[in-house]
Amino acid sequence: LRPVTAPKEYSIIQNIVHVAITILQCMLWQVSTPCPQTRALSLPFLPQLISDGSVVYAEALWDHVTMDDQELGFKAGDVIEVVDATNKEWWWGRIMDSEGWFPASFVRLRVNQDEPIEEYLAHLEETHAGEEDQAGLGLLLGPGLPCKEQMRTNVINEIMSTERDYIKHLKDICEGYIKQCRKRTDMFTEEQLRTIFGNIEEIYRFQRKFLKGLEKKFNKEQPHLSEIGCCFLDHQTDFQIYSEYCNNHPNACVQLSKLMKVNKYVFFFEACRLLQKMIDISLDGFLLTPVQKICKYPLQLAELLKYTNPQHRDYKDVEAALNAMKNVARLINERKRRLENIDKIAQWQSSIEDWEGEDVLSRSSDLIFSGELTKLSQPQAKSQQRMFFLFDHQMVYCKKDLLRRDMLYYKGRMDMDHMEVIDVEDGKEKDFNISVKNALKLRSLAGDEVHLLCAKKPEQKQRWLRAFADERRQVQHDRETGFSLTEVQKKQAMLNACKSHPAGKPKAVTRPYYDFLLRQKHPSLPTALPQQQVFMLAEPKRKTSTFWHNIGRLTPFKK
Repeated sequence: LRPVTAPKEYSIIQNIVHVAITILQCMLWQVSTPCPQTRALSLPFLPQLISDGSVVYAEALWDHVTMDDQELGFKAGDVIEVVDATNKEWWWGRIMDSEGWFPASFVRLRVNQDEPIEEYLAHLEETHAGEEDQAGLGLLLGPGLPCKEQMRTNVINEIMSTERDYIKHLKDICEGYIKQCRKRTDMFTEEQLRTIFGNIEEIYRFQRKFLKGLEKKFNKEQPHLSEIGCCFLDHQTDFQIYSEYCNNHPNACVQLSKLMKVNKYVFFFEACRLLQKMIDISLDGFLLTPVQKICKYPLQLAELLKYTNPQHRDYKDVEAALNAMKNVARLINERKRRLENIDKIAQWQSSIEDWEGEDVLSRSSDLIFSGELTKLSQPQAKSQQRMFFLFDHQMVYCKKDLLRRDMLYYKGRMDMDHMEVIDVEDGKEKDFNISVKNALKLRSLAGDEVHLLCAKKPEQKQRWLRAFADERRQVQHDRETGFSLTEVQKKQAMLNACKSHPAGKPKAVTRPYYDFLLRQKHPSLPTALPQQQVFMLAEPKRKTSTFWHNIGRLTPFKK
């Protein structure tokens, strides 16, 4: 460096040196220790920085699905303020108004705590635009910023390293726990083991095959030349086995927590861990690994694509693999959401008086839409105001109690697999010989069943038409992806609902829904009203809502 005499120049170069040192420290932390469990160990200065009053921010590398009220949930890319880093594996952090523990291996410290490094360097270049000074900047920061090929090498090494670690975890679970549990038939039934461990043995077999494919495509001498995108594409359908595991995981946690209340199971699982020489993590921590792993693949591929030149032979495959793994993660998340809803559906059914026939869950797993419609059915053609609940495969309709409007009585259902939806124009309806407005018709494919449904407003009618189309699309999607509820899941959901409604107790919907009903002013139809008059729906005025919004308003519970 040339001699620096101006205090302003000295200050600028001092800042540049500080940035370079920070970058090198973060690079050493992220690159030199590929194993996630050891990354936090290489930052001894972090607790001191926080205790000195410095505000430290970290960026989330992976999604963290919270399994405990004291854990902090976040998505990849979220910025977290690190409040306490004294523990090497779990840090305490804050996002907006939420605080909690999170695994240190799921984040990386931001290179610059005040602003992104690109913006900071751009600011330095603007204030120090001389060619000679820019050359000094390159001299200082050049060695600290790896080229694109080096960054791709780092990402490839990270993928390979984490994949090998993951295989080790799966092996430990299968050989350290499952194998030992099967020997103790006096402690575990096969059904219990299936609930606790799900299909993790199937995942282990698949991941071994997947790792072999990665190893074949991995270029040990020049990792940046590795072409691993095709490995993900070849196995994109195989990754869907994670859906079954993720859906079962909540049940596994419940079953495991019951067993852990008994000392002999606590001692047994700990003995299994020690015998297999596994790291000091409880069994439920190991069982969470596959759930977290499937969420990491899209992020890793996004990083790989970022540092892959478009001219690279692997570019198109990595790009396609990223989209494929995003679709897999999206499918798994959607299935998990559906399974989380079945308890609410079971609770809703248990609240309905005079229920007849099979349970809703015997065929359905999602509430598509709900609302009040005026119904006319042949041959009586008598108008009836009913609450309709459109699920996948079927639509249930109920009657409100005349005195207690917070109670619903079961009146029937329609098989949507054998119904066609017809948009009826305003005016004379031929089948019923009446004038209608905002109407639609449901007719069985066999032609022996016809229902006329009337809405209050045109936009409400259109919303119902969209809902019926959504229902058909969802059914088709479930068939293509093979989604279905197991008999165990159905029985467990109904059992939980029965426990929440003891026999002899009156059933009532939630207070918010009761208040919601009181606010409605439905026009009553006089009995003497001619059939030729227009039938309309007195539908509640509310915005289009999600499943949680709908079912939350309509799910009853004990008084």
